[in-house]
Amino acid sequence: MASADSQPRFGQSVKGLLSDKVGSCSGDVIALTRQVLKGSRSQELLGQAARSMVIQEDAILHSEDSLRKMSIITTHLQYQQEAIQKNVEHSKNLQDQLRHLLK
Repeated sequence: MASADSQPRFGQSVKGLLSDKVGSCSGDVIALTRQVLKGSRSQELLGQAARSMVIQEDAILHSEDSLRKMSIITTHLQYQQEAIQKNVEHSKNLQDQLRHLLK
């Protein structure tokens, strides 16, 4: 009968160990689920960062293009300013000649 008494204790012991293992596995599954969710969130954040980077890159390219155009416009304005200054000097010379003729 000693073996009959030991069998229920052995069964309860095995059930206890199984219950502990199931609890441990459940905890592991929960931890794994959390990690997967974190990874998914990280992927989402990386995607957002990549989209932001593309937008910033487009803005930088647009700014570079605008600066290049502004440089061209500045050069043209400098040429026009020089032409106006020459015309003003020429006009002053003509005014001086006209004054001299009218004396």
